[in-house]
Amino acid sequence: MNLEACKHTVMTLDAGGTSFRFAAMEGGKPITQTVTLPSNGDDLGQCLANLIDGFSQIKMLCPNAPAAISFAFPGPAVYPSGIIGDLGNLRSFRGGVALGPMLEARFGIPLYINNDGDLFAYGEAISELLLHVNRLLENAGNPK
Repeated sequence: MNLEACKHTVMTLDAGGTSFRFAAMEGGKPITQTVTLPSNGDDLGQCLANLIDGFSQIKMLCPNAPAAISFAFPGPAVYPSGIIGDLGNLRSFRGGVALGPMLEARFGIPLYINNDGDLFAYGEAISELLLHVNRLLENAGNPK
């Protein structure tokens, strides 16, 4: 996959227990500065307000209209439906929060959420890092 050929602008989020870091990517590279806001993981109203505020700020920084929002969340979720639930570091999500549908309705673009570990592995695979590591292991005589 040639990420550099992709000219769609995608807003992203690095969600942590203490802060949210928002940015936008195009062609596999960041095109905006990072906007950091507190996650307020114990206060659902403030947490959701910060998510909307962060993506709104990033949207204003984008040179082109964003085509999608894509980010990873750790922990249990119904990813295809965009429902996040029972996160250890964001306690206000207990019981499930329809984050995907809320953000899609607010920004009018598709939203893709997946598991952070899965997306990390996928990113390494499409960047061909796994092929490189496998070649290094093979050259070193490692059968794995």
